[in-house]
Amino acid sequence: MKVGFIGLGIMGRPMALNILKGGFDLTVWARRAESMAPLLEAGAKGAASAAEVAAGCDVVFSMVADAADVEQVALGAGGVAEGARAGLIYVDMSTIAPAAAQSISARLLDKGVTMLDAPVSGGEVGAISGGLTIMVGGDAAAFAKVEPLFARMGKAATLIGGPGAGQVAKACNQILTGVGVLAVAEAFNFARKSGVDAGKVREALLGGFAYSRILENHGQRMLDRNFKPGFKAWMHQKDMNIVMQEAHRLGLMLPSSAATAQLFNAMVGSGMGEEDSVAALKLLESLSGE
Repeated sequence: MKVGFIGLGIMGRPMALNILKGGFDLTVWARRAESMAPLLEAGAKGAASAAEVAAGCDVVFSMVADAADVEQVALGAGGVAEGARAGLIYVDMSTIAPAAAQSISARLLDKGVTMLDAPVSGGEVGAISGGLTIMVGGDAAAFAKVEPLFARMGKAATLIGGPGAGQVAKACNQILTGVGVLAVAEAFNFARKSGVDAGKVREALLGGFAYSRILENHGQRMLDRNFKPGFKAWMHQKDMNIVMQEAHRLGLMLPSSAATAQLFNAMVGSGMGEEDSVAALKLLESLSGE
């Protein structure tokens, strides 16, 4: 297969590199030339537009910021649909609203392009190691063709259902991780304000029913005061906004999600949007007088 990759940021660059390391013929494009440089140095071919990527590939991936960017890459001037050959599979790995994924998928299908929505979990660490969890919505036959490529980027790729289903699963993931980050930050702040070593509390809780990967990994980062972004707070704000918009559309009560969305709103409003979401601890500390 000839493979294309569009969007070479914190996540996209290592994901594309893992495809290249798998021996696949890879063509890349990004809006900034400097983002393409590491891939070109590693042996990928460069393109001048998304349309040019699509014209020479069987499968094209994208990893961009939001639904507007996905729509531009897929359907805009110079986009994938403009250059696509018959039978092209377009795989968007960004996190966008399920309804947006369904709309883009339907319009691409009218142009002969099959789309999979395939958002990921695992952050920058997972992108670098090839250990991402990939949640996929779309056509089963297309999924089967792309599975060898998913295997280069992730430890697990699951076909959830039809178009948009991958994004529904990702929204569920962001509910659990976002609420989890807030819960761990609240617990640690409570421990410290009570005069107790939060590290010892974490050690004890890891052995009981309170155990979680969030407590283990993100909790250690909070204790280490390591707020270097692997997943920036503004990104989690965007994802929780998707959750709340879908909740309003569906008439759902999501109280924990609503509180978590407000937390990330406050982080961005406080100038902490570029820090990792685990910096939620700092926000709670500041509100507690520290």
